[in-house]
Amino acid sequence: MELLYLNTSADAAYELPVERKFVVEERELNKGKAVYTLYGHARGDLITNFTGTVLSYRTQHTLQINPTIHLLDLDFVGYLAHSCSPNVFVDMQSLEVWALQDIAPGASLTMDYAATEDILFKQFPCLCGSPSCRHWITGRKEQISEEGRRFLQGFTRC
Repeated sequence: MELLYLNTSADAAYELPVERKFVVEERELNKGKAVYTLYGHARGDLITNFTGTVLSYRTQHTLQINPTIHLLDLDFVGYLAHSCSPNVFVDMQSLEVWALQDIAPGASLTMDYAATEDILFKQFPCLCGSPSCRHWITGRKEQISEEGRRFLQGFTRC
């Protein structure tokens, strides 16, 4: 394992997430820990950079850098919540988090897990509640599991 840091030039703004800007905690029953911002962010803002430990395998809290390399960060990015209508974009090449929309102080930071993951550590039912909710979350290159097909039978498609 190695710690991965973004290479930055001397004039580049680079700041890792700090406790005075974000908190990781469980606020919603059955949703687990999530990252909450203590400050507002405007659409298009660079929210923060991040770092972590490079692994050759996926875990529940890793994000995929490429098909064989995953990044584990249990202080910040590994706890971004999923949403089918996310409020942040996670750039796994530059290790940056960008606001996709205006984000109010106290809001959870959400990403679409299929935006970074070919295959998830584990598929799961979605509780995001967005109008565009897919109800069952997979990686971008995997088929819905048998469990997911059974789960989705309860939803009608328009």
